[in-house]
Amino acid sequence: MTTLSAPRPAVSTPQGCTNLKLRQLSRAVTRHYDAYVAPLGLKNTQYSLLSHVVKLGPLRPGDLARRMRLEASTLTRNLQPLLAQGWLTLGPGDDARSRLVDATDTGRAKRAEAQRAWKQAQIALNERLGAERVAALHMLIDDCLERLDGTGDDSDE
Repeated sequence: MTTLSAPRPAVSTPQGCTNLKLRQLSRAVTRHYDAYVAPLGLKNTQYSLLSHVVKLGPLRPGDLARRMRLEASTLTRNLQPLLAQGWLTLGPGDDARSRLVDATDTGRAKRAEAQRAWKQAQIALNERLGAERVAALHMLIDDCLERLDGTGDDSDE
């Protein structure tokens, strides 16, 4: 005997903790992308940081943190492995107090290599979730960000 499941009722009010649900989704998506860039010696967060510097650099760490929506301390911590690998440099800025982050030639090559892996991760995610669902998610995220902090997404990986 086969029983049919009743259709799920439309939920008009959120159920559960939005923060928890977003963090769970974020961790799952991060694991997905990390699986693709890890063989290249990168974490997803490092690839993102390297990509931003390649596209925007040289730039001041504070400007980079704002563009990436990171706290300055988080940026400083995340820069360290990339500086140690020689993929990024932190050099003098316009005056004695300022510094500039820039990508080295090795860093640009690593970013190009990792970008291919990132694109494969994106294709696989689109296939798994469905491109329409991913596009709708992007629109919803951008709208929520704009409503929460007055800015939309200003970068592509």
